[in-house]
Amino acid sequence: MPRYEYRCRTCGDTFELSRPMAQSSAPAACPDGHEDTVKLLSAVAVGGTASAAPAGSGGGCCGGGCCG
Repeated sequence: MPRYEYRCRTCGDTFELSRPMAQSSAPAACPDGHEDTVKLLSAVAVGGTASAAPAGSGGGCCGGGCCG
């Protein structure tokens, strides 16, 4: 089940809840009982090399050989 991060606007605490994706936007009370919360945007990193260019193929200073 996905975990979502929320921040309480009343006390400033950040907390996580595990809930179904269908309920990700539903209101969530903070652990202290405050109702004024907002869901935080989570940055998810997905790795993979299927479409990555081979190392040293150019582009940028460190990959393109422009560094002395």
